[in-house]
Amino acid sequence: MWDLEHCDPKKCSGRKLARLGYVRTLKLTQRFNGIILSPMGTKCVSPSDKPIINEYGVAVIDCSWAKLEDTPFTKMKGSNPRLLPYLVAANPINYGRPCKLSCVEAYAAIFYIIGEKQLGDILLKQFKWGRVFFELNKELLDLYAACKSSQDVVEAQKKYLETIAEESQAAKLEDPFAIDSDEEVHNLNRNYDLPPRSQTRTQKRRNLKMGL
Repeated sequence: MWDLEHCDPKKCSGRKLARLGYVRTLKLTQRFNGIILSPMGTKCVSPSDKPIINEYGVAVIDCSWAKLEDTPFTKMKGSNPRLLPYLVAANPINYGRPCKLSCVEAYAAIFYIIGEKQLGDILLKQFKWGRVFFELNKELLDLYAACKSSQDVVEAQKKYLETIAEESQAAKLEDPFAIDSDEEVHNLNRNYDLPPRSQTRTQKRRNLKMGL
């Protein structure tokens, strides 16, 4: 790990992993021959990177998302820079935000993708919130892990994001004032509690009998 010392030491997952002996800190200009997770990458990480990782390992760049423009990425040299595909953060600082992963999440993601999920589990268990990362991203990580090449991962990511966009658009197009013909008509200008549209007719009748 290259540590740019941008983060609060008490909240930095990379530094905690280093203190626990899981990560070795590199000097700024020190070269690394393994896979480097960096914005300088032009290819996406994929299962095909496993041989490189087995021999040389993985490196991340520990810097603040707010200081990317000031981060000297070109000084952290290596032959195998990679980008991570679309994933959602589970860390407390960026929870729910796409792509803004912490160091431990980045490590765990790449291990999962190359078929070494148990290594990611070991790292994530060092954090109270760690197990949530795999839970949030299981569908995506399984998609990426089933790919063969970087191109396959990019294609899987594209299809997933297109599906999300289509579902989001469909939700926006739904008429919020649509009322089923068998439902009681409500004055939409009054503060009534409308019954959930997912209820079946049988459930509605049962609720009416029970006074609900």
